[in-house]
Amino acid sequence: MEWIKVFNTTAEAGQRILPDKPQLIVIGKTRICLVRHKDSFFAVQDSCSHNGESLSGGQVNYLGEIICPWHNYRFELRSGRASDSSCPDLKTYPVKSDDSGFFIGI
Repeated sequence: MEWIKVFNTTAEAGQRILPDKPQLIVIGKTRICLVRHKDSFFAVQDSCSHNGESLSGGQVNYLGEIICPWHNYRFELRSGRASDSSCPDLKTYPVKSDDSGFFIGI
């Protein structure tokens, strides 16, 4: 796994990623949906496993699930697990921050 720096500090990440507002991050050819929910950051594949729609255009609910904007499929941000088990789980990416920046593991 390679750790890719996406922000210089955790504070910068917090300013750029608004609570419960998914944002698309592109690293090379990898599209990642980055979300801040209840002061934690989560990164999942941006493509819904049901029909490929971009999850960064979706919503986050109070349960910590990302909701696809097309057909309302729901996935747990923490695990990527499909909430109703009707489609494959999402790939998740680890997130970490330290004194040198905010990183996503690819």
